[in-house]
Amino acid sequence: MSNQTIQFTPDADPDSISSDVSAFGGILMTTQVPVRADGSLELGDIEAQSTCTLQALKNALEGAGSSLDRVMHLTIYLTDMADRAAFNAVYQRFFSKPWPVRAAVGVAALAVEGMRVEVTAMAAGPVNG
Repeated sequence: MSNQTIQFTPDADPDSISSDVSAFGGILMTTQVPVRADGSLELGDIEAQSTCTLQALKNALEGAGSSLDRVMHLTIYLTDMADRAAFNAVYQRFFSKPWPVRAAVGVAALAVEGMRVEVTAMAAGPVNG
């Protein structure tokens, strides 16, 4: 039996208390929020927040050698389940069939006031990894 280790890729934000991606045995885990490329938070409408969140997910996975088409499961946290249809419209710009397994969960609040969406993803790692 191989002695696999868990690998953590730190978040680029030096004040973050979360890793950007963790990996074990070819499986990657990551949680993303609506963060722009410059590191600032997008706290606009649900479409803007969803776009930033899924772009951040794409960037994190690609940085770890994977991609959105290797996502197996998503958990989507929404502070208002009425935003689900708008999130789904953005989601369909980033993902296609075969769709990842997913769950949408309504939550009372997220880490920052005004944040409306957060996603946690499990993806297959690099093909050669």
